[in-house]
Amino acid sequence: MALTGRTALVAALCSFLVGIAAPSWAGIFSVNGLLSVAILCDYFLAAPVKKLQFTRSGETSVRLGESAEVILTVTNPSNRRLRAHLRDAWPPSSWPTGTEQAASRHQLTVAPGERRSLTTLLRPTRRGDRHAERVTVRSFGPLGLAARQGDHHIPWSVRVLPPFTSRKHLPSRLARLRELDGRTSVLIRGEGTEFDSLRAYVPGDDTRSIDWRATARQSTVAVRTWRPERDRHILIVLDTGRTSAGRVGDVPRLDAAMDATLLLTALASRAGDRVDLLAYDRLRRAQVQRRSANDILPAVVSALAPLEPELVETDTRGLASAMLKGAPRRSLIVLFTSLDAAAVQEGLLPVLPQLTQRHTVLVASVADPHIETMGAARGTVDAVYEAAAAARTQAERRRTAERLQRHGVTVVDETPEKLAPALADAYLALKAAGRL
Repeated sequence: MALTGRTALVAALCSFLVGIAAPSWAGIFSVNGLLSVAILCDYFLAAPVKKLQFTRSGETSVRLGESAEVILTVTNPSNRRLRAHLRDAWPPSSWPTGTEQAASRHQLTVAPGERRSLTTLLRPTRRGDRHAERVTVRSFGPLGLAARQGDHHIPWSVRVLPPFTSRKHLPSRLARLRELDGRTSVLIRGEGTEFDSLRAYVPGDDTRSIDWRATARQSTVAVRTWRPERDRHILIVLDTGRTSAGRVGDVPRLDAAMDATLLLTALASRAGDRVDLLAYDRLRRAQVQRRSANDILPAVVSALAPLEPELVETDTRGLASAMLKGAPRRSLIVLFTSLDAAAVQEGLLPVLPQLTQRHTVLVASVADPHIETMGAARGTVDAVYEAAAAARTQAERRRTAERLQRHGVTVVDETPEKLAPALADAYLALKAAGRL
């Protein structure tokens, strides 16, 4: 049983009247007795909570930063009118801070034998799966003095997907891809290494592209045209160890790497290449393999949604073994990891020869824009020391990138906003150069 504020108000008024009109124990007991009888009658007249029936429907996935509607249908099978307050409880990260109470609590009235639908609007602040916890119902009697209260567990889950903010860069990279593929009208033929077709020679063509056999069979000079390679294998690897948990701005490094992963996956699948995904630290945290061009992006988005950084040191030998197993033939391996000097020198460099011997390797790292701001600071003693520390950090990252490049590795080191488009440009450059 739950008592309401109205009960306390009535009790206070009755006590005040008894104190004025009949200040005695008999008066107090008589008033309290009548109030107790009213409370009990109100409680028994309230619609029973345990008999209520609930069903859920609505959205099962939403991108981070967007809203999802989950509909809760309440059926009242009893012969009493339901007057209730209802709380649809979800994890705290299902709403922005301070909005949970307004979004999760509802008031409803349901006549006997009828049903009502309530909409809970979720706006999650973190990726992953959000599971409904419980529905708490407080059913009031007709006098509003007492209420029945109970809980119901109505399972439902909403998967919060990565936001894919780099999608805005996709049209421009697809236009560049069409230029490389020769599908649009440009000044020069799209570069590449796969034979495309023969056409008549025009002044300005590279004479090395002349097909002398085809020329001998016809009256005009014929030249070969080329297109970028297709049906190449790309393995995207996310290092989910402790370094991926470092926050750059408002998000972990892993989230910035996810955004770049989505852009590269969308671009490569449009280019006719096959994309696989691997997330690893000491264990395999996520993997996507052998998906068609139409299915790969939704599969990658779903696999990345519940992924979280692990506060453990990455097993680089196990990571290299997993990469070699996931790429049995020549592939482009895109590794998202940190450019910290110690981690690269002790972990990545010893296993690089195994990878570069068979594959093309691209290392992508998330740089901290605050370091650039520190490097430009002047005017005070503290600012000068900060600038010196930033310059030292940037020099160490450049030396680390140069060590990787000496092993034939392509390095992309950019801030979160620039990482995704820079990685897409690096992929297109490798494709144009025939290095996939």
